[in-house]
Amino acid sequence: MPAFHLRPAALSAALVVLAASCSGALAQKKYDTGATDTEIKIGNIMPYSGPASAYGVIGTTEARYFQKINAEGGINGRKINFISYDDAYSPPKTVEQARKLVESDEVLFIFNSLGTPPNSAIHKYMNSKKVPQLFVATGATKWNDPKDFPWTMGWQPNYQSEGRIYAKYLLKEKPGAKIAVLYQNDDYGKDYLKGLKDGLGAKAASMIVAEESYETTEPTIDNHIVKLKSTGADVFFDVTTPKFAAQAIKKAAEIDWKALHLLNNVSASVGSVIKPAGYENAQGVISAHYLKDTTDPQWNNDPGMKQYLDFMNKDFPEGDKLDNGTITGYGVAQTLVQVLKQCGNDLTRENIMKQAANLKNFRTEVLLPGIYINTGPDDFAPISQLQLMRFKGERWELFGDVISGDVGG
Repeated sequence: MPAFHLRPAALSAALVVLAASCSGALAQKKYDTGATDTEIKIGNIMPYSGPASAYGVIGTTEARYFQKINAEGGINGRKINFISYDDAYSPPKTVEQARKLVESDEVLFIFNSLGTPPNSAIHKYMNSKKVPQLFVATGATKWNDPKDFPWTMGWQPNYQSEGRIYAKYLLKEKPGAKIAVLYQNDDYGKDYLKGLKDGLGAKAASMIVAEESYETTEPTIDNHIVKLKSTGADVFFDVTTPKFAAQAIKKAAEIDWKALHLLNNVSASVGSVIKPAGYENAQGVISAHYLKDTTDPQWNNDPGMKQYLDFMNKDFPEGDKLDNGTITGYGVAQTLVQVLKQCGNDLTRENIMKQAANLKNFRTEVLLPGIYINTGPDDFAPISQLQLMRFKGERWELFGDVISGDVGG
């Protein structure tokens, strides 16, 4: 005989009470525009055409990853409806596409829109509308400003942090360096330059011998490279997007400029930059990274890399596995899936931002070992660590330790 006995009516009442107390918030569904019992509508803006079109593959990878998630049943039973538009890396077009996504398509949020000038153009609009501008695909430092812009968050390490990491390296390895800088004439380029100068500190004035900016509308940057070589600089800090980075590597080799070439991470792709520039021209180039590289044999038996390659083979077979854009798109899409899982049935815009700011030691397994994603209500910079790497043969070789480039540190 059991110690207690409930009549069927009492038993069902007890179960109802138990279910209510256990599921509480879980059972309560909360939706904003763009979310239903069956769908999560997500907007995206990419430069599928124009001067930064090499980055378009990031959007294509994300679309394929979400298709894979949908085929597996979606997130908490909901399918992702991913709407991605081309802005050709033109800020006025970005504004147009953002308005279309928010006001006409009525998406829940905009995810991983690419580029510093394009995102700057919609920064105030997204925040005034209180629509998340989540995991923007740019490392500008200003995306980490939860006090003034609580609806905008970055994902990748910020450019000032990366600039500081190169400065630390130069102060240690080449303290007498004469540095020539080429940078894109916008917030993206200026952020890197600021990071380098802050990292060099008092020595910046004597070490930086030339600063040259270029516009994305220029067909070629060859004349800038020739001008920088003439300064006698022995270090070339190259802050360019893929098309111009490939030109810079090629031209420097052509005019036999033997300076140590520091290349910003956003153009470190073997597939879209190094290969077109010529492997022989890129020997010894130094950059920094936070993601694993498919060309590096140390990841041949790595479970995370195997998962990524399995995804590429099955879900994006025509995609270029050598392109940093594919592994970036995969990693950021996985991070978003984690945020949406954490949201449960509360798919309000406020909860999207709350959960994005509540990532604790999260890892997508394409991150380098020792690198974790952490956010908080006052910390909208998910990744702040990088590792230096040098190009040798046909691939990047990592060296040194994982370095934190916190702007405060």
